[in-house]
Amino acid sequence: MRAVSATGDARPRLFVSVGTDHHPFDRLVGWVADWARANPDWDVALQHGRTAAPAAAPNLEAFAFCDHARLQDLFSGSDAVVSHGGPATITEARRTGHVPVVVPRDPAHGEHVDGHQVLFAGRLADAGLVTLVASAAALDEAVRAAAEQRRAVPAPVAGRAAAQAVPPGVHRVGQVAEALVAEARSSRRARAGRSRRR
Repeated sequence: MRAVSATGDARPRLFVSVGTDHHPFDRLVGWVADWARANPDWDVALQHGRTAAPAAAPNLEAFAFCDHARLQDLFSGSDAVVSHGGPATITEARRTGHVPVVVPRDPAHGEHVDGHQVLFAGRLADAGLVTLVASAAALDEAVRAAAEQRRAVPAPVAGRAAAQAVPPGVHRVGQVAEALVAEARSSRRARAGRSRRR
């Protein structure tokens, strides 16, 4: 007999978000695709952003982007959430009662321009607000533990507690880092445009 998910369905659900950054995140997308194939009893929704979609699997729904309402439904209706290290995604996951499994984008793999996600996620992990994962091998255990935790505490109660537990200063630092990265990207594009016109 299958375990009942946190949402009351017979099949547990995993939602994974890589965010909207233009850098590919092949590492996480590959881990999740492999995980979905190895766990056919789970339904997996993967927001893969600008990373190429993985090969199809019967239990894997892959899409580049979605609107905010659907994003909220995915957070609320999932037993576990895996996220990149973006502050907005992490905060949304926590607001819906999750302790997200976080794989920060790493510049050493060409996944971001700098290491701010690694530092930000490390801080949150030290505070017990996220579960940090650095390998495909650790993903399975972390996802299952997150789902168990979600099942143990009713989502509305967990969501209120989780939202209160995100220190505003920590969230603000993450937002500032994301804004600075976006501003630097915009400046580089503007300089490149001026160079081409010369």
